[in-house]
Amino acid sequence: MAESEVSMKLLIDTGRKRVLFAEAGKDCVDFLFFILSLPLSTLIRLLGKQQMVGSLGNLYESIETLNDSYIQPNINKDTLLKPLSPLSGYSVPLLSLESPQASTGKSFYRCHYHNNVTDDPRATCPSCSNKMSSIMTYVAPPDAVQQEASHVGTGGFVKEVVTYMVMDDLVVKPMSTISSITLLNQFNINNVSALEEKVVNLGINEVPL
Repeated sequence: MAESEVSMKLLIDTGRKRVLFAEAGKDCVDFLFFILSLPLSTLIRLLGKQQMVGSLGNLYESIETLNDSYIQPNINKDTLLKPLSPLSGYSVPLLSLESPQASTGKSFYRCHYHNNVTDDPRATCPSCSNKMSSIMTYVAPPDAVQQEASHVGTGGFVKEVVTYMVMDDLVVKPMSTISSITLLNQFNINNVSALEEKVVNLGINEVPL
C-alpha cells in the first residue's frame, strides 16, 4: 500500500446493497482527526455542530466524546478541537495533504541599509525608500524547537489499543464485540451470512470533505 493511502475494512449488507460501517485502524482515524486541526474546526466551533454542512460536525463531536484513555498521553483534545495553527511534525498519514504552514514557509525581508523588516519583498524602506528585498533567516526559539521535536514519532493522536468504528456520517468510536452486535440489531440484520467484508484504500480523492 502506498504511503499516501490508509486502509479500512467495510462491512457490507449484500442483500440491501449498503455499507453498515467501517473498521479502521489508528492510521486512518489519525488522518480523519488531523482534518480538524485545520482551520475548519474553528468554523465548526463557531457555527455549531448542527449547522455544519456534511459530516464534519460528527467528526468534531467524536473527538469531544472519545474517552481520554484512547488519546495519546502527549496529546490534548484542544490541539484538535481548538487549534491555534495547522499542526506539523505529527506522525500522521497526510494522503498528500500538507498544511499551509508546511507547504509555504514564511519569509521576511529587510532593508539593506536599515533594520526595518517586512514580509513583502515589494515594500519600500520608510527610512531610505529603497526596496526591502534582503531575505532574512527565521530562527525558532528553543522552546518551539523542543516542542516540535517532542511531537515527532509520538504516533499520531489515538492509541492503537483497539480497532475503531467509522460510520458513513463520520461518527468515530472504539469498536467492541458488544457495540458491533448492537449496531447489527439497529440495522435489523437477521441473516449474518449476507454480510461481506471488503478492504478499501482511502486516498486523497476519497477524503469525505
